[in-house]
Amino acid sequence: MEMMNNGVSIIGCGNIGISLLQGLLKEQTIPAKNITVTRRNIEELAHLKESGVRIMSDNIEAIKESDLIIIAVKPYNIESVLEELRKHLDPGKQLLISVTTGVTISKIQDVIGTNVTVFRAMPNISASVGKSVTCICHNGAKTKEIESVKYLFDLIGTTMVIDEDLMESATILGACGIAYVLRFIRAMIQGGIQIGFDAATASVIVNQTVKGAAELLIERHQHPEYEIDKVTTPKGCTIVGLNEMEHNGFSSSLIKGLVASFEKIEK
Repeated sequence: MEMMNNGVSIIGCGNIGISLLQGLLKEQTIPAKNITVTRRNIEELAHLKESGVRIMSDNIEAIKESDLIIIAVKPYNIESVLEELRKHLDPGKQLLISVTTGVTISKIQDVIGTNVTVFRAMPNISASVGKSVTCICHNGAKTKEIESVKYLFDLIGTTMVIDEDLMESATILGACGIAYVLRFIRAMIQGGIQIGFDAATASVIVNQTVKGAAELLIERHQHPEYEIDKVTTPKGCTIVGLNEMEHNGFSSSLIKGLVASFEKIEK
């Protein structure tokens, strides 16, 4: 896609910005020289110099040659950054994509005006290895614009377009969800150590088991219980373990955690 060679800038390259950048560099579809990243404390991006990306602290300079501008700053900084960029945006050429949690398209357009096409996107840190799930939304964008934004995020994983009123839910399930899954993996590893494995071996077994379970569902499009039924034989060890987990609130605690995170983000 032609737009991909004309420049991408990531404004406020913190954890999520770095993850996006790492994924794009890994994919190598967009030349590194066409990617610009900014951060107030530019020394924290020094490790990126050898990658070939343009690094600077000047946000206005950073967006001059970019068609896709990703705003990756914290919610409390986004208004000041948008105010800074407002007069330097080219509505006919540039698309603005916010990955900032909880800031609506209308709030963004209140600052920069409605003539600039604005998207919101919610990737997760698996973008760094090209395995993010990214939900995007827009407000009346043109088909070509949607295709350009989707193409960008497809480079670092799987992308879907959703209604904006589901963006907070997408944040909890897709972005915060990484932490929930990692905590589950950590617990499995701890259990593996208790039953006899060293930490390194337990990690390999658990990581591959989790990856295999996800791939099973992705490829076969089955409900998890369909696959669970295959490994829960009568009076077997799997069902005993599952039931013990449920007696201790396994599913309930996970659901409660998701809902608690959602209620926090909604406030």
